[in-house]
Amino acid sequence: MKKGTTLFLKLAVFLIGTPVLALCILGLPWLVKHPVNPDYTHILYPILIGMYVSVIPFFVALYQAFKLLSYIDRNQAFSELSVKALKNIKFCAMTFSGLYVVIMPFVYLLAELDDAPGIILIGMVMIFASMVIAVFAAVLQVLLKDAIDIKSENDLTV
Repeated sequence: MKKGTTLFLKLAVFLIGTPVLALCILGLPWLVKHPVNPDYTHILYPILIGMYVSVIPFFVALYQAFKLLSYIDRNQAFSELSVKALKNIKFCAMTFSGLYVVIMPFVYLLAELDDAPGIILIGMVMIFASMVIAVFAAVLQVLLKDAIDIKSENDLTV
């Protein structure tokens, strides 16, 4: 595979992580200091804690994706390292989704108090998108494992 393609994907991984990091450093602390309605701060804290905790598996998954692209650059795409990276991405996506499932009751309470049902849809999109990533990583993990097995059989046949 050409290095330009993986370089573009590495840049995309970096660009995906940058706004999330900026939101964690600038956006969420501002929301705590200047809440829309001070009566809702007791509901905001569990949501914000969940959002901060969910950043950990998000960045771990981005790091694993970056490592996977590095393996592709070094022609080690069909190796156990790639399978392990996909397994870690799958686990991180499931963890991310689980954290947002835990946050959703608080989001529901906030939406009820603020009369903003669109907030619930945003939380559901986060859960659905991370589950799609987990399933996709699981499928790729199985396919890659099968390809490695076939490759090792062919190497022994020679």
